[in-house]
Formats: sequence, structure tokens, C-alpha cells
Amino acid sequence: MASAKGTTVTTPSGPRGLPLLGNLPSLARDPLGFFCHLRDTYGDWVPWAMGPKPCVFVSRPEDVNELLAGVETSFSPSELGWAFRHVLGEGVVTSTGDDWRRKRALVQPSVRPRQVRSYAATMVECADAVASDWHDGQRVDVQQEMTRLTQRVAVRTLFGVETAGREETIARAMAVAQQEIGAELRGATIFLPPWVPTPGRRRLRTAVVELDAEIARIIAEHRTAEAAGEERDDLLSRLLTARDEAGAPLSDRELRDESITLYIGGHETTSTTLTWAWHLLSGAPDARARLDAELAEVLADGRLPGFDDYARLPFTQAIVKEALRLYPPIWLITAVARPGATLGGRPVPEGTTVWSSQWSVQRDPRFFPEPDAFRPERWDADAPTPIPDHAWFPFGGGPRTCLGTRFAMVEAALVLATLAQRWRVEADPGEVEPFTGLTLQPKRPIGAVLSAA
Repeated sequence: MASAKGTTVTTPSGPRGLPLLGNLPSLARDPLGFFCHLRDTYGDWVPWAMGPKPCVFVSRPEDVNELLAGVETSFSPSELGWAFRHVLGEGVVTSTGDDWRRKRALVQPSVRPRQVRSYAATMVECADAVASDWHDGQRVDVQQEMTRLTQRVAVRTLFGVETAGREETIARAMAVAQQEIGAELRGATIFLPPWVPTPGRRRLRTAVVELDAEIARIIAEHRTAEAAGEERDDLLSRLLTARDEAGAPLSDRELRDESITLYIGGHETTSTTLTWAWHLLSGAPDARARLDAELAEVLADGRLPGFDDYARLPFTQAIVKEALRLYPPIWLITAVARPGATLGGRPVPEGTTVWSSQWSVQRDPRFFPEPDAFRPERWDADAPTPIPDHAWFPFGGGPRTCLGTRFAMVEAALVLATLAQRWRVEADPGEVEPFTGLTLQPKRPIGAVLSAA
């Protein structure tokens, strides 16, 4: 249409939806394909509808940056359904405003680089124990092995304990959470009131009761140890001693919520990243050869890596980054427009949910030549094609960027280096379709045969 000054204003077009449901059926069938379809068919700014809710999907890195930077000012974090909040509670990921600022200030010191350095030895020790359990010719489920390893790291660094029973209880409950959060996001139950007792919600409630009971026991043990003057260096102990500006500590409920948030950030995302990394490496002999050369040079005589080696392993880091690009564990970001919000110079009506997807942007051929190909060398310092800011954002960005980013990157690289020193993980050939749950998981098991490196 024409404006008063005679210039043409283009109204963005989007997919037609069904009455009441909007584009929800298409989203539910294939969320990743749906977002790529929006990008490829309609462009970088696409209006669509999730049921009765107006939405906009954005794909330009500049818009992603503005969206992430504007959360807490122009945009509010959106609700991702009852299941998501029931698991995470009111932790730093789900809280907003002054409550979010208080909690972030309390949690952030626990995951600063100096603290991550102190946990690096635990990461390598757990990886070395798994490497010692493996034997030549053994057939493994890659995801199970990586999950077992990162669970051990998470439980030890977060809670300072290591018992098989606790690991299994927490893991079992989180597996149910993963399934039910993904099912709610893809289905109409996201619009149902919390009191509607669907089968999935009943399963989730039972799992969360188990999870809460286990974490409550661990918190009580830590409080007893603290009262007795015992010093511990785990993340929970740091949270117990944290105080806000008014001198107030985190309550037991707040400790529970932050523990769950840190557990998901320190375990779920890393185990998924490592699983995909082994799958991708199996089909990339040149990348594996370059990894071997780097490990032989940096870790002479087969010594185990330490925190200081992280910076000396750029190609190992590149493998992790490329796995995060192709299979981002956190594959979706959303925020709701506040009054007066704009994005990329366009006004965004109040209440509109703005969506973007790491999967879609990070596989965009404009930013990543051969976007579906595993090419760790694209992360080389002298790579010919620079990667635009926020074309890669697996940990989000802006003021609400993931607090565990450094922890996750260091853990993934050091674990990969420790295992690859001793083993080749030859995954079964063939494509593996991802499943969109709380994190982006393989839809089928990834089997592999181990051989000594």
C-alpha cells in the first residue's frame, strides 16, 4: 500500500492458518522443518499464528541480536507452557524483572571462569574413568555413554556427591521432563489450563516429585555440613553462601530451581552436543585426522588435558562449535513484545510472540556455505568466510545469555579430547533425525563400535 508520502510499504506475508488453530498443526508435525519453510518461503520476517496467538518469526542475525538484547526492556521472556515452568520453577531462566536480576547476580559468581577452572579436573577425571571402562571392539549406545558421563560430572560439580542411585533418580526424572516438555510444545496441550490432568502431565508431576525429593535431601545434607563448618567447593555450596544486596540468601525453593537450571545447562546440553559430535566425526575422516594431530601435539606423551589446554585446542573447540551449529541443543528462542516494541525498524504489536530458531539461522546458506555439511574448519581463525555475529547463538545472547556457556564449552572440549586420545567411536552410518524436546536429541539410538586410537 502507499503511505502519505507516496512511498510503498510492504506488508510481510506468511502462511495461511486454520481457524482457531492457526499454524499449530504444521508446527506440531515438524517444528524444525516448519521454521525452515518460513525462512525459505516468506523471508526473514514472517507473521504466523500459534493457535489464537499472533506470532512473528525472524531469521536475520541483526534481528536475533536485537531481540536477545531487548529482553527485559522491549520484550519479555515468553511462557513455554506449563510443563516447562513446572520443571524449572522460578529459576533464573524463567524469572523476570527485579526477581531475575537478583537471582542472576546470586548465581553468576558460581560459574565464572575461575570457578569453571576448579571443575575442569572433575570433568577430565570422569571422562578418563569412562575411557578406562571401554574396551576394543565394544559396541555402545553413544547417547547413553555421553549421558552417563555428563550426569556424573553434573552431580559431582553441582552437588558434590557421587552415588549411582542419585544419578539414576535424577536422570530418570529428567528424561520424563524432556519428553513431556517437547510433547506440550508440539501439541494443543500448551493452551490448556494447568489443572487439566492429561496423561503426560500426570507423568511429569510424578517425575518432578521424585526430582524434588532427591534435591531436597541433597540441600538438607549441604545445610547440615555448612552448620558443622565443613567447607565444600561444589556449585550448590556456593549458592548456599550467596547473599543478595539486602543480605538475604536463596530459599530452599530457590535453591531447588537454580539447581535444576544448572543441571540442565551442565548436563543435558553437553551430553547432547557430545553425542552429535561423535556422530558427525564418524563420517569425517579428515576432521578426525586433524583432531588426532592436534591432540598428539598439545597433549604430548598422552597426558590428560587440563583447563589451560582448552585454549590450546582450537580444532577440538571447532568440532564442538560445529556440532552446536548443526544440532543446537537449545533450538528455539521466543519473547513477547511489550508496548512500543520494534525490531529491525518495524513496530511489533504488544503481545506478539517473536520466535527465532537456532536450527534455522545456523543452517542458513547465506551465512554458512554448504550449511548441512560438517565442516569444523569453518571456525579456523583464517577461514575465508567470516561468520556474522548472531548467526551462531546456541547459548542465546544479550543480558539473558546462558550462564553455563563457559562451563559447557570447556566440558565438551576437554571430554572430547580425553576420550579421543584413546578411542575412535565409529558410529553406525546413516542419517539420524533429531527430536525436538527440551533439547535437540537424536530420535533413534546412535550405535557405535569402539576401537583403540
